[in-house]
Amino acid sequence: MRFVPLAVADALAVYGLVALGGQRSWWMFALLLAGTVAVNVVYLSKRAVPAKYLAPGVVLLLVYQVYVVLYTGYAAFTNYGDGHNGTKSDAVAAILAASEVKAGPSRPIRVAEKDGELGFQAGPGWRALPYAEIVARQAEIVKLRVPVAGGVLKTADGVTAAPYRPTLVHDAAAGTVTDAAGTVYRDDGRGSFRAADGRALSPGWKVFVGPENFTSVLTSAEIRGPFLGVLVWTFAFAGLSVALSFGFGLVLALVLDGYRVYRSLLIFPYAFPAFMAALLWQGLLNTDHGFVNEVLLGGAPVPWLTDPWLAKLSVLVVNVWIGFPYMFLICTGALQAVPRQLAEAAQVDGAGPWRVLASVRLPLLLASTAPALVATFAFNFNNFNVIYMLTGGGPRDAGAPVDVGSTDLLISLVYKLAFGGTSRNYGLACAVSILIFAVIAAMSLAGFRRARRLEAAA
Repeated sequence: MRFVPLAVADALAVYGLVALGGQRSWWMFALLLAGTVAVNVVYLSKRAVPAKYLAPGVVLLLVYQVYVVLYTGYAAFTNYGDGHNGTKSDAVAAILAASEVKAGPSRPIRVAEKDGELGFQAGPGWRALPYAEIVARQAEIVKLRVPVAGGVLKTADGVTAAPYRPTLVHDAAAGTVTDAAGTVYRDDGRGSFRAADGRALSPGWKVFVGPENFTSVLTSAEIRGPFLGVLVWTFAFAGLSVALSFGFGLVLALVLDGYRVYRSLLIFPYAFPAFMAALLWQGLLNTDHGFVNEVLLGGAPVPWLTDPWLAKLSVLVVNVWIGFPYMFLICTGALQAVPRQLAEAAQVDGAGPWRVLASVRLPLLLASTAPALVATFAFNFNNFNVIYMLTGGGPRDAGAPVDVGSTDLLISLVYKLAFGGTSRNYGLACAVSILIFAVIAAMSLAGFRRARRLEAAA
């Protein structure tokens, strides 16, 4: 039985190798083959006992972390996005297919199969598909294109087919595409066939563009303004969330010291899933029938989530409400770890309660909680859940040339660049992701250095 998981893994690996071989993705084929061989060597060996425990974690780390990071870095230097998803050959095939026009009448045909390949008309070795199978494989049959003189045969119903011819001509040697009017579209070196007047054929293909995505963030008029606005708000949101949550948690930890029941009740917001809490607050702050407006404000139509500044305030308040119990727990534990003899010694020297707090307890508290504060800042810098669930990044800035809202953080802006709107730009989204990583890394490094100085001073 101990070989069953290995056999299942090998079967999946073989399936993946066959699929990659069919797609001619040889570098991924080689990596998968090497990984499969390594896993089998580890688990079939009687000596590599530690490696048997490390192998699953290493494999998952390589697949879900290392590969993702490397691919993000690669995509950031390409024009990968809508209209530039595949290879040049894929783009040429799609362009020519889109230009095809009907060149003759339809005539009855029979869809047949031979060695897993579909075609028209049954001949030696071909099996004519019954009607039920034609219906079941309709999507596959509609994509079928059988070459004939001057064009291709295509079918829309699996029963009749008509000849089609392309109106564009591709010259592979010259790297051009020419339309019926004689307009020549040349490879512009940026993943598109473009005419002299600037018109481009769609789709294009994925090419390496160097640091263009990074420079466009700061130089492009369409991106620079929204990006800088979102950057400032992201720093403000993360900083205020940490400061207010820590301050509120510290005050409650000091006030409720010894009140176990009240301290237990304060844990509930932290135990509640953050995305569920954001959805709950979205209903409470609804302008028309939310609890806050209808009950607490007597029906006043306060646009908590649709006014730009009120939306910022609402997002901040909700995030503090979700995060302060965590700070309360940290502060409670840190305060209890402070030796009481130090506070008593300060009181003997004449220090009052505020002086003891400011000069004795708070420095020791900051020395032990500084790493948590740095980590919380990094978390809130990328706090996608609260923004997306509460406001979706809105209200949208109608004057911005890109899809960006008043409460968007950098991480939600990346999401919109990659998956929102009608023009997805994965390369630019990956570039912004790398910039976010650089900012967080720099802030975390500075924060941890400050934390070490606090520990040394304490």
